[in-house]
Amino acid sequence: MVAPAFAPLMRPGKDPHSAPGKPPLPPRDHAIEHDAGLVIERNVAIPLRDGVRIFADIYRPAGTAGLADLPCLLSWSPYGKHARSNRVFWPHSGVDPAWLSPLTPFEGADPLAWCPRGYAVAVVDPRGAWLSEGDFHHNGAVEAQDCADTIAWLAEQPWSNGKIGMTGVSYLAAIQFWVAALAPPALAAINPWEGFTDWYREFAYHGGILETGFLPRASDNIAYSLGQTEDTWANAQAHPLHDAFWQGKEIDLGAIRTPAWVVASWSDQGLHTRGTLEAFKAMASPQKWLTVHGQKKWANYYRPESQAGREAFFDHFLLGRATSLAAWPRVRIEVRDRHDIAEWRDEAEWPPARIEPTPLWLGADGGLHLAAPQAAGKTAYDAQTGSAVFEHRFAQDTEITGHAALRLWVEAEGADDMDLFVALQKHDATGAPVGQTFYAFFEDGPVALGWLRASHRATDPQRSTALQPFHPHTAEQRLRPGEIVPVDIEIWPSSTRFAAGESLRLVIQGRDIPDKGLPGLPFARHEQTRNAGRHVLHLGAAHPSHLLLPVVPAKED
Repeated sequence: MVAPAFAPLMRPGKDPHSAPGKPPLPPRDHAIEHDAGLVIERNVAIPLRDGVRIFADIYRPAGTAGLADLPCLLSWSPYGKHARSNRVFWPHSGVDPAWLSPLTPFEGADPLAWCPRGYAVAVVDPRGAWLSEGDFHHNGAVEAQDCADTIAWLAEQPWSNGKIGMTGVSYLAAIQFWVAALAPPALAAINPWEGFTDWYREFAYHGGILETGFLPRASDNIAYSLGQTEDTWANAQAHPLHDAFWQGKEIDLGAIRTPAWVVASWSDQGLHTRGTLEAFKAMASPQKWLTVHGQKKWANYYRPESQAGREAFFDHFLLGRATSLAAWPRVRIEVRDRHDIAEWRDEAEWPPARIEPTPLWLGADGGLHLAAPQAAGKTAYDAQTGSAVFEHRFAQDTEITGHAALRLWVEAEGADDMDLFVALQKHDATGAPVGQTFYAFFEDGPVALGWLRASHRATDPQRSTALQPFHPHTAEQRLRPGEIVPVDIEIWPSSTRFAAGESLRLVIQGRDIPDKGLPGLPFARHEQTRNAGRHVLHLGAAHPSHLLLPVVPAKED
């Protein structure tokens, strides 16, 4: 067995039969069922390289159609292959239950959509998850190799045509990057639909600030095991700087050469937006396509038009059929106006080469100005309860697409550190806020978000660009009384159109933006800040604080 690069903290698994919100856990006995024209093999034992057995449910077409020459779609996650439903956080998720069958695994492929097309679908409980044997490893080398073992086993089954594909959202997306980097020969195509790829910067520490909302919830969701499981929440808290633990969670994205349709969204600020786009940029796949939407992620995945796209993609690579794939643009993005109002546009690459980095300068009058102010100025706010707001009204239609960056000159009064939370927001010509889709549930979110702990302000000049500063997060530089320092804040990618007369608002404060949601529905939170006293923002020629925007120039007539 491949040893993990860094030994994580482990914990005894929780009784798999005790999970709240899940259907009753069936016994581990192998069983064959017939339902809706499918043959369903429950609890098929798959042997891994060290003899550990993991268990899968495998769906095939009934009759002779299910006996040979079937490609297989693999769904891999720790959420329980028995947890099948067509109601995905309905109704707030926007998923119409009519789009999928009750046989659908959480965030994965619907067997009833695929098996009649000549596919098998395998839904796997990984090592140490639920009733599968062994200890659960949350991503990393062990889980990646386990997935590669499973792909090889599936390809050797008598019903298989030897080609395996993977599709799915979130965890089911991230594992695709991990295993594709190992290049298992039978993995013919992947379809990662929104998954983070940088554990430290996207999952656990936004700008060096511990994420306290989704992270502990995710850690609880992977606790059900007959063995031990990684204690992800404890591991994150034990490693506040980027060290060997986080290095053990790094994916060699440049090693991926598998054909890939990568789907990202502007709406998963604080979880999947950044990592999915970074993966597409880094992957070496000669055949890769990118789609970026601004919708609720599960609704977007299960929409009939998305399913039709997956059919065209996998039919080409797994069945060798002629499909519409030959006409697909390399990159397709949704340029938003507001929640549920947007236009699609094709691009040749990501990020678009024609982006013009455009600065807007922070003024003491609360404006974002096209010209840099010369007079010195400053603004301050209570570090725990206050905010600073700057606004720019567009004189002409303007599109912002891609990463943005914020350079601030800051001082902490009454503290030796400061946590900075940044939001870009859209307001209409009357000054009313224009809500964007946010996370998987919300319709009143920001355009984009950024975060930075000031003591983590060091950047890597080799990996930074003008629009995307890169912070190593390997050491802290605390602030001294009266010290004014520059900080460069990465603002996650977005795509939004502003009509003439509409405004871009920049909000800077010491707490989450937004900070409230619907009960029981998660989004990124940061409740362990270092803020005290006042934050002071310095402006003017000596301290040229500015927002650098990725402006897409208007096409010439």
